[in-house]
Amino acid sequence: MSAPRNPGQRAVPAGAPGGMQLFDRDGSRKYLTVAERARFLRAAEQVPREARTLCMTLAWSGCRLSEALALTADRVDLAGGVLVFATLKKRQDGIYRAVPVPPSLLEALDLVHGLREAQRRRGRGAGVRLWPWSRMTGWRAVHAVMVAAGLSGPAASPKGLRHAFGVAAVSSGIPLNMVQKWLGHAQLSTTAIYADAVGAEEQDIARKMWG
Repeated sequence: MSAPRNPGQRAVPAGAPGGMQLFDRDGSRKYLTVAERARFLRAAEQVPREARTLCMTLAWSGCRLSEALALTADRVDLAGGVLVFATLKKRQDGIYRAVPVPPSLLEALDLVHGLREAQRRRGRGAGVRLWPWSRMTGWRAVHAVMVAAGLSGPAASPKGLRHAFGVAAVSSGIPLNMVQKWLGHAQLSTTAIYADAVGAEEQDIARKMWG
């Protein structure tokens, strides 16, 4: 007997084994809603500065936790308004993508991590990691903020923030090929899963159609 679904949620599609999905096998949502992401960011304001900027980076760029932890001072383009990530999931090295982020995030990164000072030095901060943490340390920092925000389940994770970014981008009318670029997906079909938005996000899309 299949697990019951929460009201307003769709059954997990059965036809794509191994493919990325927005719900787990129990029908639990794997992404944060807009309201939940806002709660997460408010809770992040109460934690140490380095943890706060990590949480902000994950929420506003949609990057993977490992990609955030690999970010170096020279890859924060303050003038261009983008973060440049090494796309770590691709098979070959040396693949980068630039993701536009809000000015508030850039200002916080500069304030907390001394980016302008680092970029004035020889090498412009190359090799100077913003968070010289292990993956587990980074995960624990994010998890603590999720708990403080009252969030739990599959969505309460760095991956939940990444999925939230994808859903929010598609719901805002960002073209799929642009979202694909920002998220570093090899295939557009992977990005297209975010077009299958549900709940409040689906209602927003429907309202745009109704005019």
